[in-house]
Amino acid sequence: MRVHVLDDYFDTLRHLRCFSKLSGMDVTVWNDHEDDVDLLAARMADAEVLVLIRERTSVTAELLDRLPALKLISQRSVYPHVDVEACTARGVTLCSDMHAGTPSFAAAEMSWALVLAAARQLPQQMASLQAGAWQMGVGKTLRGRTIGLYGYGRIGAAVAEYARAFGMRVQWWSSAEGRARAAADGEIVAESREAFFAGSDVVSVHVRLYPSTRGLITRDDLAAMGPNSIFVNTSRAGLIEPGALLDAIEAGRPGFAAVDVFDREPVRDPVDPLVMHPNVISTPHIGYVTEDEYELQFSDVFDQIVAFAAGSPINVINPSVA
Repeated sequence: MRVHVLDDYFDTLRHLRCFSKLSGMDVTVWNDHEDDVDLLAARMADAEVLVLIRERTSVTAELLDRLPALKLISQRSVYPHVDVEACTARGVTLCSDMHAGTPSFAAAEMSWALVLAAARQLPQQMASLQAGAWQMGVGKTLRGRTIGLYGYGRIGAAVAEYARAFGMRVQWWSSAEGRARAAADGEIVAESREAFFAGSDVVSVHVRLYPSTRGLITRDDLAAMGPNSIFVNTSRAGLIEPGALLDAIEAGRPGFAAVDVFDREPVRDPVDPLVMHPNVISTPHIGYVTEDEYELQFSDVFDQIVAFAAGSPINVINPSVA
């Protein structure tokens, strides 16, 4: 099969152990990011399989119409960037492992790194030192403070372990079903949504982006946070009401934010207001970007291709095609 891998910025995949699963296939790896549909269609005109790295490239009906040989899209996790109805109408199978056996510890570790970096103002302190000014301010100790974790799932649970190791109190908010599971597990669930945001020194978001969760966190939620609190998002920017985070930081509630995700990615504007804000730590969506995590994720992605080629597709999102 003719396989095209998109957006492998650092040519990482071909050096993974699991890449050998594609042995015997005609694999083309693209190391840049391209948004232009004409250019994408031209470079992938013969593609039978697309391998997507998360949501880096959107697969629209317009693009699908230009890829007549395409049979399979293989990826992992949620797929808001893929027009599933258009895939089905054109006979393209979408495979995505939605129920991987372990959480993304890379994403959990990144969340905790951002919590620590924001609490101790690490980027700002580094910039001050590099400018010859020595210290620039006073950070905060996490022990004894409260972290609020929004989303009672596997990544949130891993972050909770880190927080407890640092002596923090952990409280939760989630869907009604998630709150019920948390309470049944003996966890602390906030009395109300407002109490969750108002009573957390740190809020970290761990929710998947679906149409039903888009804009889940509102301006009112952020306004309820304290002026010394920290808001952390390593999940998806679309979970936040559009424009609400920047406005909230400007208003001083919360006082600080640390984000690994943006409304439009990749961010190329060096003066993007979130990237440049003095009270925001921003990183370029690297939460899952480790060699170890890639090995886990793309082992699944490549298994889907092998199974499809063998006539027994797995993790099919649109089974009416398969």
